Amino acid sequence: MLKSVLFAVVLLTLGVIGRCAAAQPMIELTIGGKTQSFSQGALLARPDAAEIHVPRDVAYGTSMTYHAVPLADLLDSTALPANSVLEARATDGFAAQLPMDLVRSRDPATAVAWLAVEDPAQPWPKLPGKPVSAGPFYLVWVGREAASVRSEQWPYQIAQLATQPSPSARWPMLAVDPALPATDPIRAGQSLFITQCLACHRLNHAGSADTGPDLNVPMNPVEYFQPAALRRYIRNPASVRNWPGRTMPAFSQDQLSDREIDLIVAYLAYMAHRKAER
Repeated sequence: MLKSVLFAVVLLTLGVIGRCAAAQPMIELTIGGKTQSFSQGALLARPDAAEIHVPRDVAYGTSMTYHAVPLADLLDSTALPANSVLEARATDGFAAQLPMDLVRSRDPATAVAWLAVEDPAQPWPKLPGKPVSAGPFYLVWVGREAASVRSEQWPYQIAQLATQPSPSARWPMLAVDPALPATDPIRAGQSLFITQCLACHRLNHAGSADTGPDLNVPMNPVEYFQPAALRRYIRNPASVRNWPGRTMPAFSQDQLSDREIDLIVAYLAYMAHRKAER
């Protein structure tokens, strides 16, 4: 009888452990069409996992320490398609487009990407003003040039990392007229839009994000905002219009200068005359 009880207890314990392991969040990595999935435990147990210190963490606004894996170690360089980007998709619909040369760097003289992994036994603090942490998976940057990495290139709550064609190749409806000179500021605005805005918004139905509205269809913001109000809205949305469900953050001068906001607005104004069909 005692043996039967003990056996039942062991089975119950193993079942609980199994369910906990099965319930552990996973991140999916797709490189050149080949997909792998990693749990928190599997990543934390890797021999290349290390404790890293981030002096200027974008999501938390302070210095942070993480257990993390070098992103370059997770990427199979031999399978990386030419002219591709790494798309980081988050659970909230955020989708960052990360240049491949940026995410592959291992040189501490530049910016080096690390996939921070939240340890279930030592959960991270909640994000400022949010009911959740940046976990379970968060892309952070260290190295001499880490401060130059744009705020939207620090995606948190990542569910999937996947190689994709470059945004201009994947979504031709984002493009400006090919006849536009290479030095035209509108091209710089397009590049900024892809990095800073496409992570949350679509334009002409193009993009992977599901967080914010399309910024050209049916109407472009330049069509219903006064110029000064639009620039102020991009800088700090809450200063113009605020509501409980607002998710768009404010951008400091370090994250987006006045000149860069002007370039994004110029691109939007240009695209207002190049609308896709609804």
